[in-house]
Amino acid sequence: MIAFFTRHPTAANLLMIMLIILGIKGLPDIKRETFPEFTPMYVVASIVYPGASPQEVEESLCVRMEDAVDGLGNIIEKRCEALEGSAKLTLKLDEAADLGRMTFDVQTQINAINDFPDEIESPIVQELNRNDNVVNIAISAPLPLPELKAYSESLKRKLQRDYDVDLVEVSGFSAHEFRIELDLHAIRQMGLSVSDIATQVSRQNIKLPSGTVETAEKEFLIRFEGRHNSIETLANIVVGASPNGATIRLADVALITDRFKLDEQKVLFDEQTSAIIKVSKNKQEDALRVKEKVQQFVDNERQLAPLGVKLSLTNDMSSVLFDRLKMMLSNGWQGILLVFLTLWLFFNIRYSFWGAAGLPVAFMGGLFLMASIGLSINMLSLVGLLMAIGIIMDDAIVIAESIASHIDRGQKINDAVINGVNKVLPGVVSSFLTTVCVFGGLLFLDGEMGAVLKAVPQVLLLVLSISLIEAFLILPNHLSHALLAEEEKKKAGEIKPEYRIKRAFIEKFEHFRNNILPKAVKFCVHYRYGFMGSLLALMLISISLMASSLVRFAPFPELDGDIAEARIILAPGSTLMQTEKVMDKLVAAAEKVGAQFSEKYEGGQPLIQHITRQYGSNADANEAGPHLATVRVDILGAE
Repeated sequence: MIAFFTRHPTAANLLMIMLIILGIKGLPDIKRETFPEFTPMYVVASIVYPGASPQEVEESLCVRMEDAVDGLGNIIEKRCEALEGSAKLTLKLDEAADLGRMTFDVQTQINAINDFPDEIESPIVQELNRNDNVVNIAISAPLPLPELKAYSESLKRKLQRDYDVDLVEVSGFSAHEFRIELDLHAIRQMGLSVSDIATQVSRQNIKLPSGTVETAEKEFLIRFEGRHNSIETLANIVVGASPNGATIRLADVALITDRFKLDEQKVLFDEQTSAIIKVSKNKQEDALRVKEKVQQFVDNERQLAPLGVKLSLTNDMSSVLFDRLKMMLSNGWQGILLVFLTLWLFFNIRYSFWGAAGLPVAFMGGLFLMASIGLSINMLSLVGLLMAIGIIMDDAIVIAESIASHIDRGQKINDAVINGVNKVLPGVVSSFLTTVCVFGGLLFLDGEMGAVLKAVPQVLLLVLSISLIEAFLILPNHLSHALLAEEEKKKAGEIKPEYRIKRAFIEKFEHFRNNILPKAVKFCVHYRYGFMGSLLALMLISISLMASSLVRFAPFPELDGDIAEARIILAPGSTLMQTEKVMDKLVAAAEKVGAQFSEKYEGGQPLIQHITRQYGSNADANEAGPHLATVRVDILGAE
């Protein structure tokens, strides 16, 4: 097979072109995301019990739900969280479980419980789905909160409708309400009670179907439209009459305000009251494509936004993936360039070019296979691609050098290429099989860790498999063609003199190989016991560094991010004012450190881009209240 492709350039070139075309075709189908897609094997059942204490929730809900699911199989772990006003049961399932069937069985068992308190809401049982946050849009405007909420909702609908972004959520607001504060002195003077006014407001604020009217031509649906959606219409509701027959309206006895229910659910973006539009992606969507749509939406809306309205991107989680993609591309072209320059020091330019060209061809074939089996480009698969760069380049150098050594022995070019490739074939294949043995074990890891880590060997082995095809079927023909072209130039007397740098390097390298290296080898052989002892000592020192924790072990490397986040939880019952004081200290500290680092490391360029305060929210706490808060700092890109 090697001899056939070496002597038939059409076959080798067609195979190379096919791999490149397939790679280009598969590129649009490859999804880009932060972490590999996997299905969490969890079922979550939640019940709302308004007004109940955590102890009541545990006794009335948690114990009953846990007992109900005891008989179900495939459950590894049960955990029920009893919070104020709600219970949440989380079931961790093993790999053999049918997630859909287990969800149905859990729903059936919980619905069969007949001694729940009457005040609870209907239980909700669902699979634990993982949606990844992509980016947030902060909307700052000098508007009343209801108008800011309405404007944010309009932007949300426009983003979903016109830009095909599905997972969009507006945060920073609680439930919208009209608050009616009664003047007790006034209603007593007029002979009214609070219940009388509540009844009148309820009766005159309805929206319901009222039957049908049939005529000879058609049938009409009748609806009663009496819903009041503004302060003005609420103010005109008639709540009673005075003894002299005068009409008493709601505005006469009450102050009506348009507001939100909870004061603690608010967002400050750069110290200005704001709304946050959170954009997420599901398992099938591409994070960077979603980010591109959001960026286009924000750019367009900035031109259409009313005066004083500011739209900013914040909490950009896709930037980490984008930076790693840039790093891989940078490492790729740097690797190609270094291999080319290394080969050029010993061989001609054309020979060096084809030696380095194997990397993009192997990558294109590997990307096609990734797209075919549904693998994505993510933080873990990029690790596999980066590792493949070094291995592929090593193989190319080994093959090129082996062919050159056979040329130096006086063999004909085609024979030298075939013999040189066959000589290193066992070693290259053995290196590939060693990589398979080392990294293949990650394919069989169980659980969530295995689902994430298996992306590394999958991508690495796919690309290396294609690289073997390129190295043994495509590369030999191109190296043979380069050597034949050089031989024809020699015969025609067209060989140009070597560059001075290259000539000087070769002279020094030959001196090292023929003089220094043999002496060093002879020294090591003569003092073999001392040499082996020094190697053993180095090994023991290495082990001691790990055992003493001077070299730390971490399952994942620390990645420089673009976001610093602090999550605050005070004692339950703490007021919003107390939480705001803690937030003020954190923000002041962040601004102080940011100013120092900007001056010291960034040459005066602001390190902190944005600061977001979000009250009533903490991702680590499965509860809500004024004692929770999160402060997020957007800083300059780590790259």
